[in-house]
Amino acid sequence: MVGLIVAGVWAWKRLPIETQEFVVERAIPLGAVGVAIALVVWTGVRRLRRRRQRVAERERLIARFEKEASPQARQDLAFALVELNEYRLKGLERVAPALREVFSASLTTALGDKQHRLRGMAASHLGVLQDKSVIPLLLAALEDDHAYVRSCAALALGRMRASEAKAKLAHVMKEDWDQTVRSRAREALERIASP
Repeated sequence: MVGLIVAGVWAWKRLPIETQEFVVERAIPLGAVGVAIALVVWTGVRRLRRRRQRVAERERLIARFEKEASPQARQDLAFALVELNEYRLKGLERVAPALREVFSASLTTALGDKQHRLRGMAASHLGVLQDKSVIPLLLAALEDDHAYVRSCAALALGRMRASEAKAKLAHVMKEDWDQTVRSRAREALERIASP
């Protein structure tokens, strides 16, 4: 490396002044622009490739989800689909009703102290689906014994901009003993109020 630097300095000093000025004034800026353009193109191609891979993976998971008969495996695939899709509905419309059923069942049947994380994830993921029919279920989840479930239900109602939940969220924001739940309820109310 040191040899290359020494050789470069030696070659630079042997160049005529006009050539040095040309390199400094024109070649270096043009080279920098070329490198910047190459980086932009490379980044764009990389993003496009990642997006295509994510779409292909999503389609593969959707196909598995549609064929799966085991309730536990369907549940795992449903959670994986929403997470792979970065908590967006776009691209999941075809299976949204089936996902709603899986998440609703998880929220209502995953009872017990150790399954609160599952109920919370189900509540949060229901908000991604933007299906207003689950609002009563999410309102009921705001009264769950576990703070994690209540905070996820508030998050889901905020994602849905469920104006029907304003009163309940305002109550939770003031009265819940858990700070995270109060904070999520406040965030949900702010999302509902914003245009």
